[in-house]
Amino acid sequence: MQATKTTWTSTVVEHHRLRHDLAVIRLIGDNVPFTPGQYVDVSVPQNPRLPRRLSPALPPSLDGKLEFHVRSVPGGWVSGGIVTDTSPGDQWQIFEPRGTMSVDEDGPDVIMIAGGTGLAPFRSILLDLARRPNPPKVFLFTGGRTPRDLYASDMLYLLMQELPWLTVVPVVESFADPDWPDEWYERIKVDVGFTEDDLVEGTLPEVVTSYGAFTEHQVLVCGSAAMTRATLDRLRDTGTPAENIQFDPY
Repeated sequence: MQATKTTWTSTVVEHHRLRHDLAVIRLIGDNVPFTPGQYVDVSVPQNPRLPRRLSPALPPSLDGKLEFHVRSVPGGWVSGGIVTDTSPGDQWQIFEPRGTMSVDEDGPDVIMIAGGTGLAPFRSILLDLARRPNPPKVFLFTGGRTPRDLYASDMLYLLMQELPWLTVVPVVESFADPDWPDEWYERIKVDVGFTEDDLVEGTLPEVVTSYGAFTEHQVLVCGSAAMTRATLDRLRDTGTPAENIQFDPY
């Protein structure tokens, strides 16, 4: 009996630096059998012995397209190398998809809570739901420290115009961006996106739970470990049943 393949190869075709600490990587290669919302470990040539956990930001495609959103973290050798040193032609090894976070398209309305690049798996799910004839309503809370951290605001704004069942709530801890310039942000500024009037100030856990308990919703949480823990605690404290919540620290 032939063993099931558990490693796939994909080649970088685009590397878009969006912030000093963030990049979008697009690849084409083997057709990786994941479902929207899952994550994979990837091995990159800069640090091949240190796999990095990433969530695809596109739903599966027959032509093997993949997209990952990567933010470097202090002391993160792999994430830092991906953001600064990735080049077209690099070959990545993709390992077995894992995770069970998903949306029941026939279920109740959905609350998505995304911290930073925790947005990636939700984008995959949203684009997959857009293919469905009657998706549930989705309320996406996406957060960052400042407006500059909302790296995908233009994409989300355009998606919301196209998908009548999608509402996006951009959340920032402060309306003021840092006083130091980010050359990558300055290079790619666009006019499309959320204005300051659209932003809600506060932390994601505070803003989300200000709407009360989500007793009749599918609730998905993805972000840093600290953000995920804080959000889960606030959701449970305000009465959202634990069985309604799916989560993935990113």
